Amino acid sequence: MSPIDPFLPRRRIAYFSMEIALRPEMHTYSGGLGVLAGDTARSCADLELPMVFLTLASREGYLRQEIDGDGRQVDHADPWDLADWATPLDAMVAVRIEGRAVWVRPWLYVLTCPVGHAIPVLLLDTRLEHNDPVDRAISDRLYGGDEAYRLKQEILLGVGGMRILHALGFDIETYHLNEGHAALLAAGLLREHRHPSDRPSDGALRYDADRVRERCVFTTHTPVEAGHDRFDYEDAERLLGDFLPLDQMKLLAGPDRLNMTRLALNLSGYVNGVAMRHAETARRMFPGYGIRAVTNGVHAPTWTHPAFVRLFQEIAPDWGHDPEELLGADQLSDDAVWTAHQEAKGDLLAEIQPLAGVAMRPDVPVIAFARRMTGYKRPDLLFTDLERLRAINRTHPFQVVMAGKAHPRDEGGKALIAEIHAHMRSLAGDIPMAFLPNYDMTLAKKLVAGADVWLNTPLPPYEASGTSGMKAALNGVLNLSVLDGWWIEAWVEGVTGWAIGQDDQRHEDDAQDLYDKLERTVLPLYHADRGRWIRMMKDSISKIGPRFNSQRMMRRYASEAYLR
Repeated sequence: MSPIDPFLPRRRIAYFSMEIALRPEMHTYSGGLGVLAGDTARSCADLELPMVFLTLASREGYLRQEIDGDGRQVDHADPWDLADWATPLDAMVAVRIEGRAVWVRPWLYVLTCPVGHAIPVLLLDTRLEHNDPVDRAISDRLYGGDEAYRLKQEILLGVGGMRILHALGFDIETYHLNEGHAALLAAGLLREHRHPSDRPSDGALRYDADRVRERCVFTTHTPVEAGHDRFDYEDAERLLGDFLPLDQMKLLAGPDRLNMTRLALNLSGYVNGVAMRHAETARRMFPGYGIRAVTNGVHAPTWTHPAFVRLFQEIAPDWGHDPEELLGADQLSDDAVWTAHQEAKGDLLAEIQPLAGVAMRPDVPVIAFARRMTGYKRPDLLFTDLERLRAINRTHPFQVVMAGKAHPRDEGGKALIAEIHAHMRSLAGDIPMAFLPNYDMTLAKKLVAGADVWLNTPLPPYEASGTSGMKAALNGVLNLSVLDGWWIEAWVEGVTGWAIGQDDQRHEDDAQDLYDKLERTVLPLYHADRGRWIRMMKDSISKIGPRFNSQRMMRRYASEAYLR
């Protein structure tokens, strides 16, 4: 019997994502999109949803980050051994790319939740001797190469993934596209539903798109215009051949370039953004489309520190499966919460010392900033006025830890990392600061649990959601964030955390407001009123944890998108 056979009878929903963070040892993710997909899979296992997940094998990973002596990011491949974690399946399919047959083989990873339920994840691999040497690397490097390489990967995911499901015997009713990378899947479905020959053809769609929309769900994550994949039609014709007539593709994906987001929008019956504010932004970017909001969530057991796990088990034994039970976390004793937090903080400080060579104190608050390093995230906002930072620290001491990778082709993001290191060197004699290299799942777990304040400073409206702050809140870490993404929904000033600026404020004032909030509110509270601080920690857990979790998120998708 094939290892996939036990999963075939009841899998009706297929979830396609270019990246999925399954475990730290499997380098199949780059950041938030992949971590969310991993949390989605974990909650699907918990809830026994009839799903199968597909992604690329990404044998060379995304990026192993090294920081040189000048604070510059040095990019390295991050290979891992697929055979250590996944099982090759006895099936292959071919997709045509540049007129050649490119063979694709799936590997099976079984994700099992603590109570024993399992979800199959298929990793698509082209490193096969049957393939031309140039095609063997298509599945190797996540987000690597040029535009042509990216389009080849999206052909592999969308077209190859759909064919793999058919070859293995899955009977899929609903396809969920996590971002536009798999939009060619919907175009492939379209080929199966051609209108009768007497339908007009000039300037009209010759396929029954409604039949496809009944089967496709599309989640868009990107409020940044540059984040939506677009390809020249010349390249698309060269790589795809006659996959779909060019005039038909232009009707669905835009007249000038192949816009994968627009293709997915036109062929999906259920479309959503990943926070209420993000859905508003997406509707402005793509007017005329009905874009709903399903706010992201995180898999609570994965991101909760063991010390808090023990506390939660005492008051709500089923909290991991049903995080709504964390409503009672506000009844935990102050001493128990503070002791658990200090254990988590100790683990983080022990990580900082060897990675950055900086000794930090457990009795001084740690402000953490960790996310992808790119311009709109504004990782440098904290360093707008170094003298103001020094002055705040003299009255209310604090410590800073940062982490994050810049995309290999994001020179602006790399420059920000170098600038941050220069600022840290300038402040080294005054404020303990550290930049931890190679931000990944393992390091993220330490940061979201061990910090005291979770700082988020994106330029609105470019934060789609921001799930790291949800993870921090589960551990009683207080959010200090610009009002964008999920935080608009979770923020209660002085209760669950604090806002930087106001919703209608000019964003050039954000740095001033950040300094004011640190100097007059956040740091004085930590140093002078420990009881009130712990009260906020408990409010953060009890008000955010029950709502912003991936169990709630997947129940919404199941009831609103999959069962429509």
